[in-house]
Amino acid sequence: MRYVLYFPMLGLVFVIYNVAMVAGVDFEANPTMLSIPHLTRAEPTAVGAADLMIGVAILLLYFEILKAARISRTTIIDHMLSMVVFIAFLIEFIVSAGAGTATFMLLTLIALIDVIAGFTISIVTARRDFAIGGDGIG
Repeated sequence: MRYVLYFPMLGLVFVIYNVAMVAGVDFEANPTMLSIPHLTRAEPTAVGAADLMIGVAILLLYFEILKAARISRTTIIDHMLSMVVFIAFLIEFIVSAGAGTATFMLLTLIALIDVIAGFTISIVTARRDFAIGGDGIG
């Protein structure tokens, strides 16, 4: 159970996107997956596959940032795995024709934000711990 915390959650989005791409989901056409009733309009709000994928990625980004805020010995491993996921997103965006969509570009950007936020939070936390534990210089 503890190993689930080390798995980069955005890797799930990467896998789900690839499975959907192989299954033939056209993210550029953005087929409607959900219809959410609206209180002030007669027609419901249509949520497409691309919208749903980006929404799930943003939700998982929140949990990734929470994971980056914890202090443990395995934080560097978590950062390395997040970097691997970002590199996988980037390589697939550059190489694969099916990943050349705006949705996949936004997912790649979310993975980059995960990497940058993880390192930034770790540096700020380490600097704060050094200032508290040291002589207050810094």
